[in-house]
Formats: sequence, C-alpha cells, structure tokens
Amino acid sequence: MDFVLEFERPLIELERRIDGLRQIERESGSDLSGAIEQLQQQALRLLRQIFAALSPWQRALLSRHPGRPFTLDYVQGLCTDWTELHGDRAGHEDAAIVCGLARFDGRPVAIVGHQKGRNTRENLKRNFGMPRPEGYRKALRIMQLADRFGLPILAFIDTPGAFPGIDAEARGQAEAIARNIMEMSALGVPVICTVIGEGGSGGALAIGVGNRVLMLENAIYSVISPEGCAAILWRDRAEGPRAAAALRITAQDCLQHGVVDQVVTEPPGGAHRDVAATVQELGQALRRHLAELDGLDRAGLRADRYDRFRRLGAWEEAVAEGAEAAAPDNVVTLEGRRAAGGDPDQGGR
Repeated sequence: MDFVLEFERPLIELERRIDGLRQIERESGSDLSGAIEQLQQQALRLLRQIFAALSPWQRALLSRHPGRPFTLDYVQGLCTDWTELHGDRAGHEDAAIVCGLARFDGRPVAIVGHQKGRNTRENLKRNFGMPRPEGYRKALRIMQLADRFGLPILAFIDTPGAFPGIDAEARGQAEAIARNIMEMSALGVPVICTVIGEGGSGGALAIGVGNRVLMLENAIYSVISPEGCAAILWRDRAEGPRAAAALRITAQDCLQHGVVDQVVTEPPGGAHRDVAATVQELGQALRRHLAELDGLDRAGLRADRYDRFRRLGAWEEAVAEGAEAAAPDNVVTLEGRRAAGGDPDQGGR
C-alpha cells in the first residue's frame, strides 16, 4: 500500500531506509546488522511517539486509510463457507453493502457490512462505501432471513454516510434507513455491530442497532463528517480538524459516553500496518460477545437491545425554584411523579 498519511511520513521514510540497508546487505554480503538494529529501535520509538498522541482529526484520517481491512477482509479472515447474496428483491443491487451467509467458528451466521474499494476503480464500483436505499433493503432482507432461521448477525460499519444523490432520495433513502432501524430493534437473534472504519450518520446506524456495538481503536463514529460539520458551522471544510475535536468522534470518546461497548485494540501504527492481527483481534471480541448473548432467548435479546439504547445519553434534571408550587393542577411534574411512585419516563394520562 503506497498511500501514506502526512503524520506517518517520517516513520515510513525511516522504514524505507531500513529496507534499503537490508537490500544492500543481501546484495553485497556486508554485515549491516548493527546499523539496521539501531534504525529499528529508532523507528519503534518514533511509532510510539506518533501514535500515542493522535488528534481526533488524525484518527479520522486513519479511519479512512485505504489499507485498513474492509468487511470482506474480515469475512475472509474469520469465516468459512461464505456465500454472498445479492439484490433487494425490488429490482436493484448495491455493491456498497455486501451481505451473505457464512460459518464463524463452524457456526452459521449472517453478515452485512459496508464495503469500500482500495483504488478509484473499486471505489466507483462500491460508490465509496455510500449505499443507496437498495443496499439497506438488501441488508434488511438478509437480517430478516437470519431472524427466521435463528442465525446471529454480524454487521460491519464503514461508511461516510448514506449516498445523498437525487436518485437515492427518489427511491426512498430516508424511509429505507428508518425501516432498518425499526426492524433491527425487533430482531430475535444476537446482533453484534462493529465500526471498523468510518461510522457516518444514518448511513451507519441503518445497520448499527445491535445488542453489542464494538469499535476499532482508530475508527470514528459521528452524526456527520468533520468536514461536513465544519462547512455548516464555519462555512469552511478546512476547519475539519476543529470540528473533529468538537464532535467527540473517537473510539475512546464513544466508549466514555456509552455509545459503544468495547474498543478493539489495533496493532501499533493502525490496522493497515497489520491486517491479519486486526482481524484476529476483532474475532476474539466477537466470540466473547456472542457467548454472552447465547444465554438469552428471543424476548431477552429484544429487551437487551432496547435497554442498551435506552441507556444512551447523559442529562441533568432540575426544577426551577417555585416551579412545583406554580404548576397548574393538571400538570404533573417530574419530581411529583417520582414522589407518587410513578415512572418518570411514562407520560400522564
């Protein structure tokens, strides 16, 4: 992979010097092991220095790195007997989402996930990982199939967002996303969603309603891209780094606020530097969470998913001084409902 991010360029140049010395050593027969060892130690220190203090914007750039493992890489590394299924049964196919059936540790599972490309030709085919409504309808078809046959669902999220083109809007983009969210909430099988790269807006959430939501260390999860946010707030997409810091889009931010249940560690330097290790690390996390969910029946899985999303968010409750006394007789305040032993989340009659 020749793609290099600016902040990792010093490390890449140092590693190329090491490769050059090894080439000279092979060709000339000279012993350059001392110099190579010295440079390797220097490269290790530099790697730790760079990746110990990444900004939210730098993590956003890492999440988009074309060398990161995509959905089909995880399928290839973790599953056997993969059979891809196509079409939304309404006349359309969308390559930005891949769906199918496979075996994970010998166990049948259903898989849905966004798929990007590694080069321009592949990205044009995959629409840069931005699904149209037929992609979400295809994903829903597979998830309903899994629900019918009792198969766990593994969802891999990696999209800048749903495709905003006129053709997608004309075919019901918003309805497709909303329906997926509604239908996923009612599935009676284990659903584990993983943000493996970009988790952008409703395009991510349309396959992101799971019993467990995991996130890779250098992935991002946000209601809008940093550039899109900057264009709205400051009329300048170049303010993306500023927006990235304000949006709290990193994996650690999402874990702290309860948006995700686990951050999956990436190899030093990011997932693109060791794809196989990243795949295996996520596989271990998926096994653990599947084992935890296996003890729940269909009703329990629905209740678990409902409770998970009801816990999201943080708020403060306050009643202004004198508000209780001033409230009309037909208004039940939050504190009054609690004092009466009622559920503050349920409205009055």
